[in-house]
Amino acid sequence: MNAFATSLIAALLLGLSAATGAAPSDVAPASASQAAPPATLEPENFSYNADGRRDPFVSLTARGTDQSAARGNQELDSARALGVDEISVRGIVATGNGYVAMVKGPNGKTFVVRPNDRLLDGTIKSITAQAIVLMQDVSDPLSVVKQKEVRKLLRGLEEGK
Repeated sequence: MNAFATSLIAALLLGLSAATGAAPSDVAPASASQAAPPATLEPENFSYNADGRRDPFVSLTARGTDQSAARGNQELDSARALGVDEISVRGIVATGNGYVAMVKGPNGKTFVVRPNDRLLDGTIKSITAQAIVLMQDVSDPLSVVKQKEVRKLLRGLEEGK
């Protein structure tokens, strides 16, 4: 800045302080409410009750996303990390307590599952000599149906209801 601009600014500041009767650094707030810092609002605990309506926090454009992408880079160490669509039935074995099944995941690992075992997006409802019956959770927020029954046959053909 040049000398003229500096002296002009100083004159304006002095004029301001003369008009208010105080130095520029002594200017006080107009009221006590402006002097106090704003109070911080504590967030209340909030839970959304859908009551049959669509959840507004679920993206409509990201429906039916790939489960492996949602899972991230997490290693598939148990059958709980497998999606219903990702498994294939490799074998069914009869035991004293019913049937158990051997399922293969997308990474090539084989897991032993029993009825009522939980998967990433469903539950094993029952195991018969020919198939596994699963209840898959439907992740479509616009769907009225929240679960669907999926049959994974031992011989490869899969059937969904």
